Amino acid sequence: MEQLNRIELRGNVGNIRISAAGSGQVARMSLATNFMYKNRDGEAVVETTWHNIVAWSGKGMPDFNRIGKGTPLYVCGRLKSSRYTGSDGAEKQIYEVIASKITIEAPAE
Repeated sequence: MEQLNRIELRGNVGNIRISAAGSGQVARMSLATNFMYKNRDGEAVVETTWHNIVAWSGKGMPDFNRIGKGTPLYVCGRLKSSRYTGSDGAEKQIYEVIASKITIEAPAE
């Protein structure tokens, strides 16, 4: 059986940090996705989830300087988990999406 680790997200950028990495760049950004549903009373509820995205410049990537707060993006990549010990001594686990393709989308009307 073939294993699969793929994630596709469409949402809006919260913040972005761009750093030099060798001859290229690495962008670390947060991306908000919304899931809408109706509760028991029939009222619309919006559930927002924040994702940590890591992208390296190159094939399948736009110019990172065109991405800012609120930019709508489509991101395709893989999920990666990492563990580290925080400054408080507690072990923590984070999840990041390692992007293989990012597309800047047209703003929603």
